[in-house]
Amino acid sequence: MKRSDVIRTIQVQFKHMRMADAAAMLDTVVDSMIDAVAGGDRIEIRGFGTFQPRRRAPKMGYNPSTGRPQAVAANTTVLFKPSRELTKKMNG
Repeated sequence: MKRSDVIRTIQVQFKHMRMADAAAMLDTVVDSMIDAVAGGDRIEIRGFGTFQPRRRAPKMGYNPSTGRPQAVAANTTVLFKPSRELTKKMNG
């Protein structure tokens, strides 16, 4: 599903809403989620799942083209854990 599909779904649900308004609403929600996770907060959307920042420690990796060891710096990524309801729906 693409961004345009989500906007179209919002428009179908709320028939009075213009496309620009639905896009602005989606952008506001996504921007708020990005700001929260970037700030170190955990986001929980009931029935869907949780997003939380996860810190990765530095480690030694290997350059695939040369085979030489290479240091990989510490970084932060986002972990998504689906809810039980979502997992059941996907597997059932």
